[in-house]
Amino acid sequence: MSSRERVKAIQKTPKTMKEKREYLHLLQLWQKTLKVIGGKFGTSVLSYFVFLKWLLTFNIFSFLVNFSFITIPQLIASGPNNLSFNGLELLTGAGYFKKTVLYYGFYTNFTITKTENNSSYDMQLAYIFTIGIYFIICFFILVYSMAKSFRKNFINPQTYSGSAAKLLCIWDFNITNEKAVKLKQSNLSTQIKESLSEVTLEVLNLSPKQRIARIAVHLLVWMASLGIAAACCAGVYFFSRNNLQLENEAATLVLPIVVSLLNLLIPFCFALFGLIEKFQYPRHQLYLLLLCRNVFLKIAIIGILCYYWLNDVATSEKECWESLVGQDIYRLIVIDFIFCLLASFFGEFVRRIIGTKCCKKLGVPEFDIARNVLDLIYTQTLAWIGIFFAPLMPAMQIISFFIIFYVKKVSLMRNCQPPRKVWRASQMMTLFIFLLFFPSFTGVLSVMAVIIWRRTPSKQCGPFQGLTSIIDAVSGWIHILDSYSSSKWVVWIYYNLIGSVHFFFILTVIVLIITYLYWQIIEGRRIMVRLLHEQIINVSLFFRFVLFKKRQAANMLAVSSCPLHMMLAHREVSVLVQVRRGN
Repeated sequence: MSSRERVKAIQKTPKTMKEKREYLHLLQLWQKTLKVIGGKFGTSVLSYFVFLKWLLTFNIFSFLVNFSFITIPQLIASGPNNLSFNGLELLTGAGYFKKTVLYYGFYTNFTITKTENNSSYDMQLAYIFTIGIYFIICFFILVYSMAKSFRKNFINPQTYSGSAAKLLCIWDFNITNEKAVKLKQSNLSTQIKESLSEVTLEVLNLSPKQRIARIAVHLLVWMASLGIAAACCAGVYFFSRNNLQLENEAATLVLPIVVSLLNLLIPFCFALFGLIEKFQYPRHQLYLLLLCRNVFLKIAIIGILCYYWLNDVATSEKECWESLVGQDIYRLIVIDFIFCLLASFFGEFVRRIIGTKCCKKLGVPEFDIARNVLDLIYTQTLAWIGIFFAPLMPAMQIISFFIIFYVKKVSLMRNCQPPRKVWRASQMMTLFIFLLFFPSFTGVLSVMAVIIWRRTPSKQCGPFQGLTSIIDAVSGWIHILDSYSSSKWVVWIYYNLIGSVHFFFILTVIVLIITYLYWQIIEGRRIMVRLLHEQIINVSLFFRFVLFKKRQAANMLAVSSCPLHMMLAHREVSVLVQVRRGN
């Protein structure tokens, strides 16, 4: 059978259910692009694009929920917008957009009634329940995604399979397309290099003086990083206080430009600190820069902005402080998106031109995973905060993430090189989701709790105007349900579960117990894997010893069963001895 006939025979074989599921995976968004990126640049760079795709689907779900239950009913009851559009609103979010469904202040506090069948729609309850249920769903999605990724990368024993299994057993013989074969070969080659890179790492043997010097360098760098972050937060608060008094629409862009500049330049400063510290492993450098320094900087800036919004803007005498906060978040997201595109141009394209034309010692740049991932987490945190003040904020995220994906992909393919130190990053997706959950999502929940329970809504705009707090809308609805006997169970759930501190305390204890059990399972699996690895080594050494003894016994038996050979060998030895004596 010729090779062409074998290919046709393979293509005509019936497909199993697993193979059919793989064809469904090919229909997913950017599936082929992600395979190309993973094959050429490895899983460390691929994890950024997978995380970006995951956030995009997250915002699509958010947009569909808010648009269906909040925006569409308001569009049915709203009137025309008489404000003029001059184009500057695309950057500032003010002007024409003030009287649209983009912001909180446009939504009514009345019950929308349809006269045909006398059906009603309470905008107050729809607004707070849609956003509240959305955050609950986000909580469970994040916890589930984190647990799934945690199990896949930390608990699942398949992650400990060696390079031999990948080399000998992972090839898919159903692949017949030439491009698919080359892509699969590149992907497998990168995976094996990543696995071998962890085996070939050398441990540094430092003297006590060298260890003390390295610890001193780390402490100095940490003190400098904390000082820079504190200075940035002080500058952001100073500009935000002045931003409240500005009347010119264009002048309101000063605060987001300053914040975006800090978010763009300070991580480069932290990266220079990483060169001084001289990390041996790229994973250690990424985790320290990502987990500790850049996260602290971004969250500190967002915390200062939230303090400004909840204590200065919310207590000011402005007509609709919720819409003002929504406009600030709109400007921050838009300007950060523009700076993200500029960073790709100057940080990667111009850097490549300089490294290849002017100063060839610099070379082609590598893709900065830490900075790009934190940019995504930063904008997603702002979008979560802005959902209450601007329900259509996820639509902006969808547009920006689409553009960022293609810009980053083109810049990566044309301007960046694969990492010089190949290393496996299978656990990075778990880290990214964890950072999105804590401190990002948990901080957003804290801000939402302060807004709903502690802040007084505007008196002249929004669905909660006239109330002392937003939670009063739910309390009034529960009071009405208390008069109906069929709704007693809803009242019981509200007072005994949602409104009870003890329930959330018990729930927190249960979550901590489950986390502890998972941690013990991980430790048990690690010990089991280590013991099995030692057992495999001992068995291989035992079989090697048995084979050696078997060969030695066979050689002795062969020699003892041939006396003629022994006599000839003895004669040759005696002849050689006589020859030497004669010489």
